[in-house]
Amino acid sequence: MKYYVEVIRQLLKEKCMSQQKLADILGVNQTTVSQWLLGRKKPGYDSIWLLYEKFGIEPNELFGL
Repeated sequence: MKYYVEVIRQLLKEKCMSQQKLADILGVNQTTVSQWLLGRKKPGYDSIWLLYEKFGIEPNELFGL
């Protein structure tokens, strides 16, 4: 499984947050978040930046680098 999938799942669990709530915070569709969690899409630059800015998730951490 892709590393970012686990990081995003953990974030949702820790914050007791729905996919929709995360999507609203990041300015994307809930479907986009779902696609990330299924490993079909990777977060784009803007979403990666907002994950860092809002939640302190380093881009390297997100991708397991």
